Amino acid sequence: QVQLVESGGGLVQAGGSLRLSCAASGRSISYYAMGWFRQAPGKDREFVAAIGRPSIYYIDSVKGRFTITRDNAKNMVYLQMSSLKPEDTAVYYCAADANLSRFRTNFNLQDKYDYWGQGTQVTVSS
Repeated sequence: QVQLVESGGGLVQAGGSLRLSCAASGRSISYYAMGWFRQAPGKDREFVAAIGRPSIYYIDSVKGRFTITRDNAKNMVYLQMSSLKPEDTAVYYCAADANLSRFRTNFNLQDKYDYWGQGTQVTVSS
């Protein structure tokens, strides 16, 4: 079992930055695919970014603004968010997929991720 805990969310003005952290425990996530998803009010949860070894994918709306990284030694995954927009407001979730071999086909599929955190709220004011 893997437990995931997100942190770093908060209230920020448009154009500002935040760094989300995802702390994993229970097992090493070194060979897990890791993803960030978000759910805005009244909308379905959507894929944001994912990192394998070493492939990285982003949803088009965050390319050039968000950066996903991982620190396997610390069992951590991060999402650096810059140039934030009000439409980035959402609860952000960290997720882990134990099957790294299928990363290229499954990186944005929520039902392929085995473990999820509780989420952290990001609010961007205009």
